[in-house]
Amino acid sequence: MNTLLQPDELLKLPHSPGVYKFYNKENKIIYVGKAKNLKKRVSSYFTKSHIIDRKTLRMVREVKGIEVTLVDSEFDALLLENNLIKEQQPKYNINLKDDKSFPFICITNERFPRIISTRRYKKINGEYFGPYTNVKAMKSVLDLIHKLYTIRTCKLNLSEENIDKKKFKVCLEYHIGNCLGPCENLQDHSSYLEEIEHSKEILKGNLGIVKSHFKSKMAQAADNLQFEMAQRYKLKFEKLEKFQARSVVVNQKLTDIDIFTIVSDEKLATINFMRIVNGAIKVTDTVQVKKKLDESNEEILQLIIENTRWKYGDLNNTILSNINCNLWEGMDVTIPIRGDKKKLVELSIKNALYYKKEQTTKKQPQTSENRVLQTLKNDLRLKTLPIHIECFDNSNIQGSNPVASMVCFKNAKPSKKDYRHFNIKSVSGPDDFKSMKEIVFRRYNRLIIEGSDLPQLVVIDGGKGQLNAAREALKELNIYGKIPIIGVAKKLEEIYFPEDLFPIHLSKKSESLKLIQRLRDEAHRFAITFHRTKRSNAAIHSALEEIDGIGKSTIEKLLSEFKSVKNISSLDLATLTNSIGKNRAQLVHKYFRNKKSTSS
Repeated sequence: MNTLLQPDELLKLPHSPGVYKFYNKENKIIYVGKAKNLKKRVSSYFTKSHIIDRKTLRMVREVKGIEVTLVDSEFDALLLENNLIKEQQPKYNINLKDDKSFPFICITNERFPRIISTRRYKKINGEYFGPYTNVKAMKSVLDLIHKLYTIRTCKLNLSEENIDKKKFKVCLEYHIGNCLGPCENLQDHSSYLEEIEHSKEILKGNLGIVKSHFKSKMAQAADNLQFEMAQRYKLKFEKLEKFQARSVVVNQKLTDIDIFTIVSDEKLATINFMRIVNGAIKVTDTVQVKKKLDESNEEILQLIIENTRWKYGDLNNTILSNINCNLWEGMDVTIPIRGDKKKLVELSIKNALYYKKEQTTKKQPQTSENRVLQTLKNDLRLKTLPIHIECFDNSNIQGSNPVASMVCFKNAKPSKKDYRHFNIKSVSGPDDFKSMKEIVFRRYNRLIIEGSDLPQLVVIDGGKGQLNAAREALKELNIYGKIPIIGVAKKLEEIYFPEDLFPIHLSKKSESLKLIQRLRDEAHRFAITFHRTKRSNAAIHSALEEIDGIGKSTIEKLLSEFKSVKNISSLDLATLTNSIGKNRAQLVHKYFRNKKSTSS
């Protein structure tokens, strides 16, 4: 039954459950609400003593017409209210969004399918999994799949005709082992589709099937004495186990549990939802709603619970939460006070607080540094954003005092505290290739031992020779393929990738090239500065070493105390005696006195 009333006709409203809609003078819906008793609820808006909130008072002043819809139960009122809010988006209601903004994982409808994330659901484009309300969880699944399988990431049209015509060349992903090169027909179609089928099982949550497959392959390779292959399958099996272990939060006896928690302030409410099945988190969803009429936490939570369970389906009639909330008949809200259920509620609150903090800082405008790094990632076809980049350079003059430098950029800016100098230890003479291999090996061997983070990109100042030397160092450390590495030739600004025959050329106006040039120039400057300092120190040492009877320790003491040869040469005998003793002081004083008389 639909009834249109004026605000002064409230006595005509029934004492029945239903939904009410408020209209303004333009006959536009400005608010939709539900009620267990329509007459009591709607009348309360127009009782002056009841209204204490300014926003509610402003809304009531706008109301020029009321429409109600009667339903059989409060639960039916919840459903109808939810649908009307989504459809009409009234001015004073909390905005509820549907699934359209949530991302999916799509296995594309191509000859060699890709596995991508997308927010556009078009069934004709492929097979979809989701929606994922937790974007980090979705990215974690995608990352796992790309670590376990060699699924292509390029958008090339790999038709039989294009491959037969040799239209494409393998890219960096092939060289670092992330792709087997179907674009050049280096991987057959059937083996590729087999990996796609295994990926589907992971997306469906059937990790046991995939683990069994890797376990049998590992045993089979070991029986055939193919121990390297067996080790690769073992690593994949362990990655699956670690991934599965991350989602287990409580004992597996706890199952079919829904948790809703809410944290709020004057303007916003953040609600986290978690569904637990067999002790593991199967679904998570966090939403943030803007308060329009100073709604209470109970009102907001009631609306979100109904909306969320309608989307994901009901498990049982008990919900865990951090606040009391009156739901429809047959539904109970429990606030646990101890044990694993209490831990689950605390975890949900933690997620809500994190989401709130993340949303506060998320809407910052993109910085120029982020834009440059994104451009560099696209130009070099990198898998991750190169936030941390390291660049190496050698410096020697006719083989004297060979040194090297490493500069570090973070967020496209120099991180000078991470700069490093290297004295070449294992190479005699001017051998840039062996020197490069030594310093790259030493740098990343140290990071591995310390457990420090590796960079997302390594730049070598030099052409193919230096790049190949650096690549050999990474291979010896078993991290080749884990760190993208490029070489920069100086004359034509050519970019070399390992094992590629031909370099690539970036536009001279490209922000990517300018960043690479800055890295290269900074590494060169840093190496040259160190080399000059070392030569200068060597010259100083050689001047003092000409004095018979003066050893290395005396030279170090004099330089430490008086800083330079010029200062030492001007000292009187008494000062020298106080520093290094009478006999050695006489030798030094006599040497510089004779030198001055000779020069004059």
